[in-house]
Amino acid sequence: MKLEQGQVWKVGDAFLRIVKWQRLSIEYKHITNWETREGEVHKVSKKEFCRLIRPGKLYLGEAEEVSESEDVTGNE
Repeated sequence: MKLEQGQVWKVGDAFLRIVKWQRLSIEYKHITNWETREGEVHKVSKKEFCRLIRPGKLYLGEAEEVSESEDVTGNE
């Protein structure tokens, strides 16, 4: 699985939405309440972001559809 701008990852009770995807860094919004979608924007390296989402799942929509996070480094 590749990281893409706009993806939402659910990690525990929080959501992490990729705001800006760059080659070496990622800006993401840390959202604690999905209904209000308010949160803080953070900038980290891609490696740090992958460590953050490792225990999480890709959030696909309102129906709580999630998939396993496998190989998010982009290696195929």
